[in-house]
Amino acid sequence: MLAHSVKRVVGAVPTLFILITLAFFMMRLAPGGPFDAEKALAPEVQANLDRIYHLDEPLPAQYARYLGNVVRGDLGPSFQYQDWTVNELIARGLPVSLRLGVTALVLALLLGVTAGTLAALRQNAATDHAVMTAAMTGISIPNFVMAPLLILVFAVWLGWLPAGGWSGGALRNMLLPVVVLTLPLVAYIARLTRGSMIEVLRSDYIRTARAKGLPERTVVLRHALRPALLPVVSFLGPAIAALLSGSLVVEQIFGLPGIGRYFVQGALNRDYTLVMGVVIFYGSLVIVMNVIVDLVYAWLDPKVRY
Repeated sequence: MLAHSVKRVVGAVPTLFILITLAFFMMRLAPGGPFDAEKALAPEVQANLDRIYHLDEPLPAQYARYLGNVVRGDLGPSFQYQDWTVNELIARGLPVSLRLGVTALVLALLLGVTAGTLAALRQNAATDHAVMTAAMTGISIPNFVMAPLLILVFAVWLGWLPAGGWSGGALRNMLLPVVVLTLPLVAYIARLTRGSMIEVLRSDYIRTARAKGLPERTVVLRHALRPALLPVVSFLGPAIAALLSGSLVVEQIFGLPGIGRYFVQGALNRDYTLVMGVVIFYGSLVIVMNVIVDLVYAWLDPKVRY
């Protein structure tokens, strides 16, 4: 297990390096610059800004400088948010994004696994068809469509919930964004759990457990659930990536002061360091979570270690 863990951790380093390299040069290839505006700056002012932020250096020299700073944990200053570093902006928005993401992921796991298990236990019954219909609906409607619909219904028409804002993380403000982030994940997890659970329930050792007279609840929870969760565990890596990418849109729509909103504003303002910093942070988070998922999968299924 230790060798498998070390191998996965070491293998993540080249992935992060490739991510940083691609993001850096793609940002520089984009048209425009961080100091472009409707009114052009005076040449001497533009030259002074380029010198301060090292934009007057050759591109390979800028890349080497930036990579060295990233290794030291310094993501650089923001070009648009004066007197703020990218590290400070990410630290400022992280509690909001983290609270939304963790809440949505936990709810998705609880609801998705429960719904998928119930559908598998009542295969081809009304419960099964209802769960799969809801799952297909959740998969088909993207979050940038679901979010305005929920705002229209619950904020505009019914007036039950606010249309946006954070208000210190109040439950009323979190409810709609969390629902929008949770629905697609619940759909995927429910479908994966249902298919895997049906297959596990037909296996020989489950028949043996039932033949011994064990209660159905014990058979499902103690013998069937753990192997049935293997596809769900495998899905958690892509699920976290989808959750992060979805939060970029959701935070912008609901006006939440999270990292995703900084990323969108940074992209619109051509804030190189801010966009790069968010990409590196999200990329590192996805890589770390994929490594953790691989280790959990190896714990659940020892054959993976070999």
